[in-house]
Amino acid sequence: MILAIDTCLFACSVAVVDGDAVLARRVEPMSRGHQERLAPLVQEAMAEAGIGFDKLERIGVTVGPGSFTGLRVGLAFAKGLAAALSIPAIGVGSLEALAEPEPGSVLAVLDAKRGQVYLQAFADGGAVSAPDALPIEIAAARLAEFAPDTLIGTGAELLAQMAPGVRVVLADATDPVAVARLAAARAPVPPRPLYLRAPDAKLPGGKTLEP
Repeated sequence: MILAIDTCLFACSVAVVDGDAVLARRVEPMSRGHQERLAPLVQEAMAEAGIGFDKLERIGVTVGPGSFTGLRVGLAFAKGLAAALSIPAIGVGSLEALAEPEPGSVLAVLDAKRGQVYLQAFADGGAVSAPDALPIEIAAARLAEFAPDTLIGTGAELLAQMAPGVRVVLADATDPVAVARLAAARAPVPPRPLYLRAPDAKLPGGKTLEP
């Protein structure tokens, strides 16, 4: 029995999954406000699933790349709830969660702003590259190297014109059911945030905020 959480991108998403059965799935589009909405959304999903928190066996949570604030919200909530329930929290990358439902060769791409994208390549459900943050020009070369069947994510459109005929899926959030499936299939290693570049936020005096 898995509770899955994603707050890395443009939605607050929760799913409760028991094996192949999806007991509840909630996805609410938002660019901010994850912190206020996450706990009530989890409670609503658990009520819909008709189970108590004591029935959960693990928690899956996206760890990035994505919004620095968003991923911290989800990660802190998942770790706190897992500690309270004495169950493991499992980290899942947002790029792999985006690619998980897609068959064949897939390039998951997120618009990282500042002329960059986050991207990772997959083939038949397995990663064939590490997640990376690249300028769009270099990402285009990576696109030619992998020649994917599908581009998926908020940055897919940025590369689509460089790959005529490729299937484009403009997803701006992961499916929490995919997060649950990935979390179910891996060892219970404590989750850590996946930062691929320094945050944009600045402290007084111009110093960069440390991750």
